[in-house]
Amino acid sequence: MYLRFFLIEDDPVVRRMLEKIITDSGLGKVIGQADDGINVSIDQLKNVDVILIDLLMPRLDGIQTMKKLRSEGFPGPFIMISQVENKEMVGEAYLQGVDTYIQKPINKYEVVSVLKRVANHLALSSSLISIRNLLEVMDDKDQQPFLKASTYSAKHSIEEKACHLLLTLGIAGETGTSDILAVIKWLEAREQNGKNIHDLPQLKDLYKQILLQSGNHFDEESLQKELRAMEQRIRRIVLQTFTNLASIGLTDYTNPNFEHYAPRLFDFEEIRQRMEELKNGEKTTKCRLSIKKFITALYLETKEEMNFH
Repeated sequence: MYLRFFLIEDDPVVRRMLEKIITDSGLGKVIGQADDGINVSIDQLKNVDVILIDLLMPRLDGIQTMKKLRSEGFPGPFIMISQVENKEMVGEAYLQGVDTYIQKPINKYEVVSVLKRVANHLALSSSLISIRNLLEVMDDKDQQPFLKASTYSAKHSIEEKACHLLLTLGIAGETGTSDILAVIKWLEAREQNGKNIHDLPQLKDLYKQILLQSGNHFDEESLQKELRAMEQRIRRIVLQTFTNLASIGLTDYTNPNFEHYAPRLFDFEEIRQRMEELKNGEKTTKCRLSIKKFITALYLETKEEMNFH
């Protein structure tokens, strides 16, 4: 996905570095810049997809600028650029709508990695909107009064919140993302039918139900093959999340994402062990992961995100 960026950063050297990285990576182009948030208005952001913004700036800082631009109607993601280690300030930035952050001093590979995740997230969100719109058009054509637009809005809402959460965890766009979204929707339907989401069937049975409800036709051999593939994809994405959080914790133990999600999605003792493994340069892990705990906690976090907003 080719993105249009706006940079709000008081250091011209950092702006030049970011522009070069964005251009060289082929992810998009910078269509506007400012050295302070005070003179940036929504009129300058009509064609902007993503804003990269420094947290600490003279006159109007990053948090105040985000508040102003959100109130004026900018809908896109903010990527914070910061070397601030103050836990309260970083937490406030997330509360005000920062989607992710880039740590100073600027590292090319980190910038590209973050921008790719954001691009994948936006592409996935765009696809979900297209699907919802298509379903609504089909609904109008078929004149099916029992399929309400509000139903699609609700589905879109939980999927969009789930996508945002996957972006926060650094796994949006990874292989297995669509499987995770399918599990989230399955859990939502299960809860709406009055069933306890903590009382789940065996994972293989859960995946089988999702595949059989997908509308695809499987013979027994192809069903078993797809089941194994789905199991592997979900396990890989869970392991990726596990390692991402452990890496964040190793770098910054007070990071708000680490503090919030690590103990909710995983056994915290396992996270600490993975941090030790990463510290020792071990690429593989001996940690035991509970996939059931992860998908249940991820669903609850998605619901909490919906209720919060």
